[in-house]
Amino acid sequence: MTPNKININNLFYIFITFHLIVWTLVPTLTNKNLPLDTIEALAWGSNLDWGFNKHPPASAFFVEIFYKIFGSNDWAYYLLSQIFVVISFFAVWKFSEEFFSDKIYSLLSVLLLEAIYFYNFTTPEFNVNVSQLPFWALSVLYAWKGFKNNKTIDWLLFGLFAAIGILSKYLFIYLLIAMDVFFAYVFFKKKFNYKSFISLIPFLLILLPHLIWLTENDYITFTYGLHRAGTGDQSFLDHLIHPVIFLGKQIGILIPFFIMCLFAISKFKIKINIKDQKLLFLLIINIVPILLMFLTSMIMGIKIRTMWMTPFYLFFGVLVIYTFQSQINLNKLKGFTATFIILFILSPFAYAYVSITETDKRTDYQGKKIAKEAQEWWDDRRDKKIIRVLGNEWEAGNLSYHLKDRPSWLWDEEISKVWLCSKELVEDSCLKYKH
Repeated sequence: MTPNKININNLFYIFITFHLIVWTLVPTLTNKNLPLDTIEALAWGSNLDWGFNKHPPASAFFVEIFYKIFGSNDWAYYLLSQIFVVISFFAVWKFSEEFFSDKIYSLLSVLLLEAIYFYNFTTPEFNVNVSQLPFWALSVLYAWKGFKNNKTIDWLLFGLFAAIGILSKYLFIYLLIAMDVFFAYVFFKKKFNYKSFISLIPFLLILLPHLIWLTENDYITFTYGLHRAGTGDQSFLDHLIHPVIFLGKQIGILIPFFIMCLFAISKFKIKINIKDQKLLFLLIINIVPILLMFLTSMIMGIKIRTMWMTPFYLFFGVLVIYTFQSQINLNKLKGFTATFIILFILSPFAYAYVSITETDKRTDYQGKKIAKEAQEWWDDRRDKKIIRVLGNEWEAGNLSYHLKDRPSWLWDEEISKVWLCSKELVEDSCLKYKH
């Protein structure tokens, strides 16, 4: 018997509530210190700007809001990360309602995401990849609403969320290119929709300060991104090997997802109707960004780091369920449900096991203890507050986060070790701290 719509709604909200609670509690109870990327974002947040040496500013902005509210309580940043994940699940849920008349298909589309470790195992570390998730999902939702209903509010919201997505990570542009492909195709077939340009108003207004910052800082984030990708020393084979490795990793990541699909779909018969604009939209937003990443690796000969793909699969569940909707027997979902429950339970247990048994991870760093020792060391020498910490994002960032006065963080290439300062970069106000 197929559950009624009220039960389906309840199941969805129970699912996202449990997801949020479990993935907030598990890292809180098993980690001794926040992960590297979260500490890095907190370091940037202590000295907010419109950009940083590695990334645009959104992730730092969000953690700084939480710091103002919760202070140096690690659980708050695990909660922040799960809030972002749950918002993205909710946006996928609302988006899927545009495609399915029966909400059980919407539920299946979201539950399938638990089979992709980007949306569970890796989420305790709030970083630029997690920061993209809700804005990726919301941009897709309101782009579709804008195309379907052509309401001004939908286009404005699309521009807003797309801009914040770019300010989370530049790779967000691959999603926007995919959407442009869809709009170009549809508008070419039909009348061009000038109203869609309304989305550029919030998009450009929000991005403008960051664009100004980029020009004033010699596009330092682009330089870092190219360095991170390993550009500059490619051989001919790199243009072949790296794309193949990239594809292999994507297949490996999606194996649990495909296993869950096997328990939901009785037959895999594909009938592509290019006149079906819903299917066309789903294919483009799911496939084109991945294709662009593959081409980037092939053309530039660079490695695509696995975590860069975090938001790319948010709508894979909707695509698969929509494509094979007629081949799903809703009365025979026991295998699907059992697989989902196993993965839902196994993933946090695996995370906890790794966190507890491996003792040389960043999350085993004694950040609080070192900050306490640094505070005592400082108090023995100075009677003023520590207002700035100089050094790298990890050591100095941890001190900035844990010290009672929350000194702001600063780093440049000429700074060695960690310095504690009572004034703004005055030589005799700073002491080099060695722990």
